[in-house]
Amino acid sequence: MSIRQIDSAKNPHIKYLVKLKDRRSRESEGRFLIEGTKELSRALDAGIRLEQILYCPKFLRVEGEMLLAECQDLERIEVSSDAFEKLSFRQNPDGLIALAAIQEKTLKDIALPEKALVLVIDGLEKPGNVGALLRTADAVKADAVFLTGKGTDIYNPNVIRSSVGSVFSRPILALESAELIAYLKAHKIKLVATSPSATRSYWDEDYKASTAIILGTEHDGLAHDWFQAAESKVIIPMSGMADSLNVATSGALLLYEVLRQRQKIAPRHS
Repeated sequence: MSIRQIDSAKNPHIKYLVKLKDRRSRESEGRFLIEGTKELSRALDAGIRLEQILYCPKFLRVEGEMLLAECQDLERIEVSSDAFEKLSFRQNPDGLIALAAIQEKTLKDIALPEKALVLVIDGLEKPGNVGALLRTADAVKADAVFLTGKGTDIYNPNVIRSSVGSVFSRPILALESAELIAYLKAHKIKLVATSPSATRSYWDEDYKASTAIILGTEHDGLAHDWFQAAESKVIIPMSGMADSLNVATSGALLLYEVLRQRQKIAPRHS
């Protein structure tokens, strides 16, 4: 496919792509941006439909050149450094940004196995925390990640960056809390939430059956509907001055405890 060039940061197409940094524009256009060689590679592996790829020779690295060479069937646009920096979200870009289509999914597209492990992220706004949780969900091979509540947006470029492309590795779906709660209970998936008032430590909970780990915001905690729906409430012991952990850290502890129990590794000493 032929390659065209864009030299000006004021080019209409560059202006259009810049608008996709805004969530409202992403949702109305049904498109989002993916920046970075590793992120693009993982998106391609996951079957994400890319519409075009933009590259800047000034910033391009060897691994980026190799990936670009594999994308012969995609529209490729060579852009100037000024135009690329207008699009980039990074201080040290590696010269690749792609335009991708948002792929709408429903619960019918989610196929959960027996003894499923599910992560539910409710109302979390900070992209760094969302991205870190998605990396952990990928590391433990969670069967699905569900997003509920306001704020969480997996197509935020900073979520994609902080997840290092892990956002594309697991089935992810955003939906209303009531619908998801009904779905999880219908599939007999135990809902586990953290609570400072709980009496059972998170490592004393049994996660061998199908389990959903529910995480809310650090400031407000878990939404009332999720707290009420949770069959099990666990606490992460705290011995210092702090009374809580970063939500991404809490999520990692619980998800890896599920993995430990299921693989019967690293038994806890009494």
